[in-house]
Amino acid sequence: MAFHPTSIIHDSAVIHESVEIGPFCYVGEDVQIGEGSILLSHVVLKGPTKIGTNNKFYQFSVIGEATPDKKFKGEKTTLEIGDNNIFREGVTIHRGTIQDKSTTIIGNDNLLMAYSHVAHDCILGDSNVFANHAGIAGHVIIGDFVTIGALTTIHQFCRIGDYSFVGMNTSITMDIPAYIKVAADPARVIGINTVGMSRNNISDDSITIIKKAYKLIYKKGYKLEDALRRVDRLEKPARPELQAFIDSINSSERGLLR
Repeated sequence: MAFHPTSIIHDSAVIHESVEIGPFCYVGEDVQIGEGSILLSHVVLKGPTKIGTNNKFYQFSVIGEATPDKKFKGEKTTLEIGDNNIFREGVTIHRGTIQDKSTTIIGNDNLLMAYSHVAHDCILGDSNVFANHAGIAGHVIIGDFVTIGALTTIHQFCRIGDYSFVGMNTSITMDIPAYIKVAADPARVIGINTVGMSRNNISDDSITIIKKAYKLIYKKGYKLEDALRRVDRLEKPARPELQAFIDSINSSERGLLR
């Protein structure tokens, strides 16, 4: 392990020998850091936190801090971070609370740009992008391949589906199904994320069937139950992406933005 002499590392921290720790960093109690990770400078890591391989932390990011949620009374809750994530300047991520599953989870290959925030008990999937100052409140679930624009805020307990896109300065208070594109404050649905789908190798045929489903849910004026029955009659057996769209709607607990 290569670390700058100005950095402070708790005796209980478990750090792979390949990890690089720059100047003025703090690695606290019960922190584990996997192979190939880099702390550039002025990074704060608090535990219990488990960090996978090849993660990169930029200056002034604070990872694994206790939540300011008033229900939190100092319980030993956790943060789990996967592999190949990038945490840019000033990113903050809080551990969980016992009122939920006691943990916050960050998946793999995520990019969190400057000053973005992940609150307590959130679950963040893989290959997501948070632009500058994007923030999600507690208990939010983000899928995979989601883009969240700068200055966006997401209300607690919301779910944001796979491959969805949230424009800048958007305020979200309800669930967003997979593939949906939203923008504005308050948020409104503006289409489907065809660009994101194409970039991530979803076939043209699947995109076409999702467009048909989108029109049934959002454009025809049907009640949701009736629209879902019509969507269910589309070419679902040959289109797993369509089933993912249906599942993201059916799993909504807070209510869909529609």
